[in-house]
Amino acid sequence: MMQLRVYVPPHPLIRHWLAVSRDEATPVVLFRTAMVELGRWLTYEAIRDWLPTIETTVQTPLTDCPATLINPEVPLAIIPILRAGLALLEGIQASLPLASIYHLGIVRDEETLAPHCYLNKLPERFAPQTRILISEPMLATGGTIMTTMAELTKRGADPALTRIISVIAAPPALQQLSINYPALSVYTATIDEGLNERGFIVPGLGDAGDRTFGT
Repeated sequence: MMQLRVYVPPHPLIRHWLAVSRDEATPVVLFRTAMVELGRWLTYEAIRDWLPTIETTVQTPLTDCPATLINPEVPLAIIPILRAGLALLEGIQASLPLASIYHLGIVRDEETLAPHCYLNKLPERFAPQTRILISEPMLATGGTIMTTMAELTKRGADPALTRIISVIAAPPALQQLSINYPALSVYTATIDEGLNERGFIVPGLGDAGDRTFGT
């Protein structure tokens, strides 16, 4: 039986930028930098054994040499969940510059906490074997990420080839993903203890979208 894989990489740079992002005194410009760096380093960890490669030979200035290259024929897709998912996008793109980007806009009702999709730029159908990386800084109640996964899978996305980049995850979201999409992999800087009555992660870092865009 498959089980959701959740990775919390013990990288000192990830820990550093997580601390910067948590601090309420961090100004918007520096918070944005922290998000970019977290996107970069979490993606570095997530794609370690995920990108398909091909074996070939290259000509050095001296002789032939065996070489390994990323397979350009296997599609790569990045799905930033608006708004906050845009905060990680620059760092993710730096590691996957050839990936296609498909935006998905989801807003949470502050009273009911129910997610509502207001923008969907996903393709009608994902090509077989497409590797998908979801950018979602906060995995809190699980409503947004479950809506996202439902949209992806009905378009042919394979959860086993899908990975989530998140800054902070909470147990409710991870439990829902584990039950419904056990083949998924989640890469997060930390797992926090839980949620408050407003559905915010505690201790968390506040609203990642508001802090990124200064709103």
